[in-house]
Amino acid sequence: MARGQHPYDIIGEAFAIRTIPIDIKIISCWLVLTVIGIYLPPVNQTFLRILFGLPMVLFIPGYTLIAALFPGSKDIDGIERVALSFGLSIAVVPLIGLGLNYTPWGIRLDPIVTSLVIFTVAMCLITLYRRAQIPQEDRFVVPLQTMQQSVKKEFFPAETSRLDRALSIILLLAIVAAVATTVYVIVVPKEGEKFTEFFILGEKKMAADYPTHLLTGQNGSLYIGIGDHEYRSINYTVETYFMQMTFNETDNTSTVNAMTPISTFTVPVAHNQTVITPYTFTPTKTNYNRIEFLLFNETVPGSEVQGMNRINQSYRDLHLWVTIRSR
Repeated sequence: MARGQHPYDIIGEAFAIRTIPIDIKIISCWLVLTVIGIYLPPVNQTFLRILFGLPMVLFIPGYTLIAALFPGSKDIDGIERVALSFGLSIAVVPLIGLGLNYTPWGIRLDPIVTSLVIFTVAMCLITLYRRAQIPQEDRFVVPLQTMQQSVKKEFFPAETSRLDRALSIILLLAIVAAVATTVYVIVVPKEGEKFTEFFILGEKKMAADYPTHLLTGQNGSLYIGIGDHEYRSINYTVETYFMQMTFNETDNTSTVNAMTPISTFTVPVAHNQTVITPYTFTPTKTNYNRIEFLLFNETVPGSEVQGMNRINQSYRDLHLWVTIRSR
């Protein structure tokens, strides 16, 4: 803090638009573009989502933390600042995820994005305040002009011939092409294994506390989740059934004695999207001992296919063993 400078003057200087450093402005713009890339259709269905999201996970949180810890230009050099930015990002983001795991929100997209945005904005505000406390000539600034002059001097020195300049241009274009190719490989990865996630969760959206002990006429509540990793959007069909099933230990086979439909509904899911749907069912008889959840993609067999044949023809299947008693 400069001698005689009031704290309110520091705050006013820190958050004046004209004095905001270029690195904080770039991070703020990148933060907005990342949120747009994640949530704004149809942008969130393009490679821009990954392009904006990767630095938000691998670099920016660590950079803003380093900027808040070391506001001066002489605290650490540029190479150390960049290296620590990557290292601390890899440390901070998992710690944020670990903390979210013990909250009601859990590790999901919205809480993760919100937490990273809050953390980054908080570090940016602390950075602005701490830089305003030290003399302007001692504050860290991104030396864009110096970097530009260094590149120009390295690739296009004044004393070089036309041939050397042409070779420098070719080399520079090759470097840009290599960087662009690397970015393209990262943000547009080759198609991997195609699969669909199908799962059920309890009332608290956890893999526990399933409604397994019920009375007739009593509602059972849970959540049905579908994750599409098929590299295309799919309109899935979910069928649920009350079943009475027995198991023969002699020949190790299961027999479906009764199969009563509960409901059928369609769930549209885009690629790389997970949809979790609340689901409620009400048993009316006590002779059921199992609830069957069947998932079909585009192909749904006719109503004549029943029992184990229908289960075997489903794309994915889940079940929940239940005990039902009369009131």
